[in-house]
Amino acid sequence: MSNEIIHESVITCPECGVQTKETMPDDSCQYFYQCPNCEALLKPKEKDCCVFCSYGSVPCPPIQAARQ
Repeated sequence: MSNEIIHESVITCPECGVQTKETMPDDSCQYFYQCPNCEALLKPKEKDCCVFCSYGSVPCPPIQAARQ
């Protein structure tokens, strides 16, 4: 298992399905994200800390670090 933190994630909008590659913040969770295509305002699903954990291809850096 690698100890390297991944800083890029692909967010998939649950409203329109558009996938967007984004850089995640290192030291915080991002609670809101606006889809660049349909402008839906995404919030984390229940029990997730941020939009990357809910809709991203990899969880946010703080969660990745906690799992290591």
